[in-house]
Formats: sequence, C-alpha cells, structure tokens
Amino acid sequence: MELTGKRVLVYGAGKSGLGAVELLKGIGAVPVLYDEKKVCDIENLDAETLKTIDLCVLSPGVPTDLPRVMEIRETGIPIIGEVELAYLAGKGTVLAVTGTNGKTTTTALTGAIMEQSGAETFVVGNIGNAYTGEALKMHDDSVVVAEISSFQLETIKSFRPHVSAILNITPDHLNRHHTMEEYIRVKECITTNQTKDDVCVLNYEDPVLRDFGEQKCPADVFWFSSARELSDGIFLEDGNIRIRRKGTDAILCRTDELLLIGVHNYENVMAAAAIAFSAGVSTEVISKCVRTFRPVAHRIEYAGEKNGVIWYNDSKGTNPDAAIRGIRAMTRPTFLIAGGYDKGSDYGEWIRSFEGRVKTLLLEGATAENIRESALSNGFPEERIVMCGNMTEAMKYAAEHAEAGDAVLLSPACASWGEFPNYEVRGDVFKKYVQEEIPEKRPGA
Repeated sequence: MELTGKRVLVYGAGKSGLGAVELLKGIGAVPVLYDEKKVCDIENLDAETLKTIDLCVLSPGVPTDLPRVMEIRETGIPIIGEVELAYLAGKGTVLAVTGTNGKTTTTALTGAIMEQSGAETFVVGNIGNAYTGEALKMHDDSVVVAEISSFQLETIKSFRPHVSAILNITPDHLNRHHTMEEYIRVKECITTNQTKDDVCVLNYEDPVLRDFGEQKCPADVFWFSSARELSDGIFLEDGNIRIRRKGTDAILCRTDELLLIGVHNYENVMAAAAIAFSAGVSTEVISKCVRTFRPVAHRIEYAGEKNGVIWYNDSKGTNPDAAIRGIRAMTRPTFLIAGGYDKGSDYGEWIRSFEGRVKTLLLEGATAENIRESALSNGFPEERIVMCGNMTEAMKYAAEHAEAGDAVLLSPACASWGEFPNYEVRGDVFKKYVQEEIPEKRPGA
C-alpha cells in the first residue's frame, strides 16, 4: 500500500494510535489524529474533512460499530487497524498469539525463546508495546512476536502470521462483540490469510478450538494438551512437558522445574514451545529458556510476604475464566479481592471454583453487587463476603484480618476501567500497598 503524500485519519489517540501517527510520518504519509474524548488536530469529522481523507486507521479501543465509524465506512474510505498498518510497513517473520487468557505470558515467553535463539526479536501488540511503534525498525530476518487481541483482529485485511496460536476461547468482551458466536469468529480470524505452509497452535482441550482445528483451520495445526497424550503435538505426561512433532520426540522439562505455577501456565509454556519449535528453534534452546522464565507482571505475580501472609497480584485476571486460573493456583486459604468494570460477564463458574480456597471474598467496584448476588446464589456463605468502597478499603481489610499462613489474591475477574485507567496501574497500586503500607507486626504483638 503506497501512502506517500496520502492523508490518513488515525482514529484514537491511545498508545497504538500515537504509534500509528509516527509510523505514517516515517513513510511519508500525512496523519490526521482524531479522538472523540480529546481534541486532537481536528474537532469534527464533517463531510468536507472526510473528502480529504484517503485511509482511516482505527485504534483497537474504538468499536467498529460506532456511528462515526459507520459514517466513515459509508463514504467509501478504506478502514484498517493499527496491526494491519504495522504489518504492511514492517518486515520479518510474524508469530502471533491470541486467546481469551494467557496471551501475555505466552507472548513474553515466546519472545524470550526467540531472543535466546539469536534472532532479532520484536515483542509487540497488546502486550503494551505498540506494533506501529516498532515496525520501521524491522528487517527481513527479524522475528515479530505479537500479542493480538480480538479488538485488533476485527480490522485486519492481509495480516498473515507464519505461526499463529489461539490459546483458548471463553466468554469475554461481549459488551463489544455482542454475541459469543461473533467473539469466536473474530478470534479465529488470526488464521484468515494462513495456508498449509503456515502453522496454527491450538488447545486440544478447548472444544471450540478442537472443532475449528479439525474442521476449518486453513493452517497446519499443532495441538497442545494438558489432559492427554498426543501422537503429534505437545502435552503433559507424568509431570513432564513432552513434544512429538515431525520426527522429534523429547521431554522439554518437568513442571516442577518451572517458575510458572498452575496448569494454565503449563499450557502457556506448551503453546510458546510449539510456536518457537514451528519457527525453527531447537528443543535444547526451548528447554533452557522455559526453565528460567519468570512470570510476567500482574499475572499471579508474587507481591511480597508480610506477617506470614503472601500477597499475589493477578490484576490481569480481567474476566472470570482468567480469575479461575488465579484461584486454582492458590495453595493457602485466600482473601480474594475482586470486582471492577462491568463487561457483562457471568460469574457462576468462577465462584464455584472458590470451594476449599477462598476464605473471604472482598468486593469493590461497579460489579460488586452483581458478584455478591451470584456468590450467594452459588452457595458462597454471606458472612464471608465483605463489601468494600474501593480497592484500598479491600486491601486494608485483608491486611487487618488475614492470618499467618493465608494468602491475599487480587484477581478481580473484571476490567479496571473506572477506578483505574488499566490493569497495570491497578496492579502497581496493589504492589505498592503491600511494600509500603503494611506494617510488620512485632513477635507477640
């Protein structure tokens, strides 16, 4: 796509939008930045302004069914997303990861493996490093490891990763996609332009993905499983992660050698190993890297121990399925801090996972009452539910009431919007509180 001298409307002034502006300047286009929440370059997108626009680049935070976006589409102006723009401008081999949960850990681990293999590696996308901000630095022999959200997949056109991965699909973002069928369709779009010369890594234990892999996936499928032995794939076997693929049959590691805890993280390790193996990395390099990889921030992250109580930051648990994974990783009686922005989620299955783990449920945010009602209807004792005005109140309550041998887990099952701008800030506030606000009790006090 030749954009030199073209006027390109960048809709959305977030990190990816600002990255798109800089990329467009770098290739000689004329970016025009617009955001409904901020006055950026232009205050109105009137008919006369739109007549001057050659292309619209939509930031992932902007819903594709907004009236203003529909108006742009009706004028005939082509609309692409920032991932598509970065892909067109960038170079190298693309490895792309999507799924409801585990994307960030899998992407970060894949990036670490590729770097260990000696490749010039760019880890980009929904992980927090805008793809558009890195595209012009890439070379033909670069490796791009991209975390791709459903929002970003809505606006791809020619985006074609050599290796893609869909980790799992459970309900999320239904306020944006409206139906589960549409959410599934969008996630599967990561394979739209792939062929049998490409690879798609899929979770055999996810019924939606098993059906997709067996019936519709256009790429060569590489399965992973945490529940059964596979004749062709990567799987858990007696505490080992084992790979069988294209003449290779090897144990990569024992799960007790990993710094990542929980079955969901073993799945993330298997997916990352499958991606890297498909990109040509040896099992020796993969094995060494997965053993030393540390958890990413905000995903069941150890935040500290005070007075015999261990605090875990799982702020990235922004939906019930992700939060289930956080709870299942707990081995102590747990004070669970939950609640936040309402994405229209169902909390039943998450609450049923509390049995034997959650000692006290601390609720705050817009969803607090909905979660309370769901907890009661699913048999969680009312006397073990505490309604808090905000996260600070919840943390104070936990600090005052948790006993030595307990854990405190921030795993909200909800987005952070409203009280915090993003889950990173929410997690950082939690960690700072643990380090700075909880006094050490004197023995016998």
